[in-house]
Amino acid sequence: MVFSSLIFLWIFLPAVFILSRINRSIPYQNILLLIVSLVFYAWGEPVYILLLLFSILFNWAAGLLMDKAKGSKKMVLATAVVVNLAVLGFFKYADFAVATVNRIPGVDLPLPGISLPIGISFFTFQALSYVIDLYRGKYKAQKSLFRLALYISFFPQLIAGPIVRYEDVARQLEKRTMTPEKTVEGIRRFAYGLAKKVLIANIVASVAERLFAPGAAGMTTPMVWIAAVAYALQVYYDFSGYSDMAIGMGKIFGFDFRENFNLPFVSKSIGEVWRRWHISLGEWFKEYLYIPLGGNRKGELRSCINLMITFAMTGLWHGASWNFVGWGVYQGIFIILERLGLKKLLKKNDVLAVIYSDIVFAVSIILFHEISMRSTLDIWLVMFGIRQGTPLQPLALMISPLELCVFIAGILGCGVIQGIGGLKENKLSRIWKGSFLEVLFLSVAMFLSITFLSTDAYNPFIYFRF
Repeated sequence: MVFSSLIFLWIFLPAVFILSRINRSIPYQNILLLIVSLVFYAWGEPVYILLLLFSILFNWAAGLLMDKAKGSKKMVLATAVVVNLAVLGFFKYADFAVATVNRIPGVDLPLPGISLPIGISFFTFQALSYVIDLYRGKYKAQKSLFRLALYISFFPQLIAGPIVRYEDVARQLEKRTMTPEKTVEGIRRFAYGLAKKVLIANIVASVAERLFAPGAAGMTTPMVWIAAVAYALQVYYDFSGYSDMAIGMGKIFGFDFRENFNLPFVSKSIGEVWRRWHISLGEWFKEYLYIPLGGNRKGELRSCINLMITFAMTGLWHGASWNFVGWGVYQGIFIILERLGLKKLLKKNDVLAVIYSDIVFAVSIILFHEISMRSTLDIWLVMFGIRQGTPLQPLALMISPLELCVFIAGILGCGVIQGIGGLKENKLSRIWKGSFLEVLFLSVAMFLSITFLSTDAYNPFIYFRF
């Protein structure tokens, strides 16, 4: 079940909302939200509910044991980390590992054929952050199995984040309020997220897939650049829209989640992109991998190595493919170059710095889209004019007027409008928020979103595969 499905919008969410208003006591709320979260996860793949329950029970028990342990805390932590990563590795990377070994001449092992449980990367990382921060002494172990279960399985952020740290919601699991103002703000945020997903991401996704479909042999340089920008917009609006919906639903049920995106395409460096893009993931890898490796405390060379390892793992987190590893390494290379002096040059001209960041990201998105390094290299050759394919029809005929309008609107909504109109934090923003025009805008956006979904329109969700 996805947020942008009619069964979720018309049945699941309204039913949970009504039930949540029957009794506003925290014990009732926690039990209700835990039950509906488990139902939500089991809807599409009932068998994998057992995996989620195992993660909950194991990490709850590990937390209690760590809280009681004295000289063996490190052993408990090591066991918890190994088990969590082993489960993630088996279900997500077993086929990838076997396929990689099969590249050795004479080796032909059968692929396990293990399907990927939805959201396993997200709830595993939340569980890991819980036990690691518990070991660091940031809080006491959660003795209530139900509260920890709700933390790991809460349906708004269960299958696609944002990755929530336990310390950020620990108090909210025990005490929170659901005010009319917070509910209205949650509905408002959800509406924006749904519109971003359905009215922008889904439409530019059609453009990207149509242009990428013939492969390098059927593409020209302009086609590749437009396809890359369309795919970048799809990923951004798809995931940031989903994060908006998750944050909005959290508010409806009394929770406050941290932001996950902050206009990454106005960044002046790739390093800044990663402080604005999928913020919860970037912070997770910084806190639990980069800093433990030594961070920037052991000299420039070691810092660069730590950065490269961190971004290679970030790429691998996104998918079991060498392309994703390459994507992470690509990000790491530019961040290291910026660290070694490129950033000083970028500071001389903000406009050129933004253009640089967006071009670097657009080039990297080919790695994100393709399934092999060979196809990526072929498209890169066309992208930079080294080769030219032969398209079946002119570019102008491959994009409809509606798609072109949405494409342009998507670009403007990535920071241009916010920068020119100052819609983010100034007086104009305060005037717009809650005004009749905003209510009208969101009402029309919701109507159009539901109308599009009712017509069985193209409705992919990229981050399901992560």
